[in-house]
Amino acid sequence: MKDYLLYVGGQLRGGRAAAAPAVSPASGETFATVATADPADVDDAVRAAGRAWPSWAASSAFERAAWCEQVAAAVAGRRDELARVLTQDQGKPLAAEAYDEVDELAEYFRMAAADARRLDGVFPPSTSAGRRVITARVPLGVVGVISPWNWPYTMGAELFAPALAAGNAVVWVPAPTTSACCALLAEIIAGTGVPDGVFSFLPGPGPVAGDALAGHPGVAAIGFIGSVATGGLVAARAAGKTQLLELGGNGPMVILDDADLDLAAEAALEAAYLCAGQSCTAGERFLVHAAVRAEFTERVVAATQQRVRLGDPFDPQTTMGPLNNEATAAKFDRHVADAVGRGAKLCCGGRRAAGFPTGLYAEPTVLDGVTADMAIATEETFGPVVPIIEVASAADALAATNSSPFGLTAAVFTADLERGLAFAEQARAGWVNVNSSTNLWESHLPFGGRSGSVSRRGRVGGRFAMDAFTEPKTILYPAPRLRG
Repeated sequence: MKDYLLYVGGQLRGGRAAAAPAVSPASGETFATVATADPADVDDAVRAAGRAWPSWAASSAFERAAWCEQVAAAVAGRRDELARVLTQDQGKPLAAEAYDEVDELAEYFRMAAADARRLDGVFPPSTSAGRRVITARVPLGVVGVISPWNWPYTMGAELFAPALAAGNAVVWVPAPTTSACCALLAEIIAGTGVPDGVFSFLPGPGPVAGDALAGHPGVAAIGFIGSVATGGLVAARAAGKTQLLELGGNGPMVILDDADLDLAAEAALEAAYLCAGQSCTAGERFLVHAAVRAEFTERVVAATQQRVRLGDPFDPQTTMGPLNNEATAAKFDRHVADAVGRGAKLCCGGRRAAGFPTGLYAEPTVLDGVTADMAIATEETFGPVVPIIEVASAADALAATNSSPFGLTAAVFTADLERGLAFAEQARAGWVNVNSSTNLWESHLPFGGRSGSVSRRGRVGGRFAMDAFTEPKTILYPAPRLRG
């Protein structure tokens, strides 16, 4: 059993609080311990970052880019180990999902390297012929990153890779239930020669370590990915700091009357069952036109029963593993029970699966006859479920989409491209897919919630996250004179 440590100021060390056990959601076994940070450890890390970032920022973008590429190579070199610990810690299937996340992790660092080399400024005109102006993007200083457990590697890296490449120092607090795999990643980063203090890793409870980081006066910016409720607490604690908050969603997948139902049913599997439904981009509501609802439901039920294999995540045949934690599993139970109790039809699944080492294995579930006032239609379920809501028209589907307080993602299926694009333009969401699952996204593109929604503010994704962790600096100087 491995004992993972904090990484603070260039040193691996124990935390001041008692170490926490890392328990596999798949087997129930304790496979590691992880050191736990308290507010004093956070203070140590922020102070070390504050001392380190000016020289890191003063290094060339090409030097920082070369370091990012070194991290990507180190990740690729330990791909098997990273994937296996991810499966053990998070529960996602090794063959079907874990290797993909490790590969995307490496890509985030490659992308940050490329974006750092292209981080440029402008040379705007002055009102005076005797003056010149330079406006450059410069790092903010110390960036705090608080990341979730559903994609432990990539959700952290999509924040801290661009922050580091842009010249900031980073203090990272991961979600407690997947801190073991994150600790392995932190060890790998520590082994790449990153200057002392530029990167620190502080696992610990969100209300302790995360709260201390968000409120620390030495932190210039906070990047947070997670639930709406926790994001609100982080935003309040980090008041006055630059904030990049990518929060939850209740993304609708709209199936219009002219949709290709085979394509839509296939996409529904990815939308509902990827990462066991534990994704902010999951299809949380399926708004299906009345003319095709019965046929779509039949196809999704058949595809679920034939294609989705719930099982041991280390089995190469498994396509869906357990939920990560009991709180998420209990919410799945509550949402399904509320829907069925209020008249929805349980077409398949709906329970915790028997015969597994833990009680976290939830059956892939399809519910028909869901109504807009049910909890499963108004909250983020974060579980493997397809809740089907009948709509009478494209206009009704758009109204239902825009009635939600969430505004992260949406998808629409139709054979008419003009119709699909019209829906996409009018849907109040930060990202809309036409004839693709809500879970389809590309990591270099801007991703985040629509302004005014509870899905919050800012954009992750390649250069867009780098822009969030830099700011424009204007330098005004006399026009140069030719002498001699």
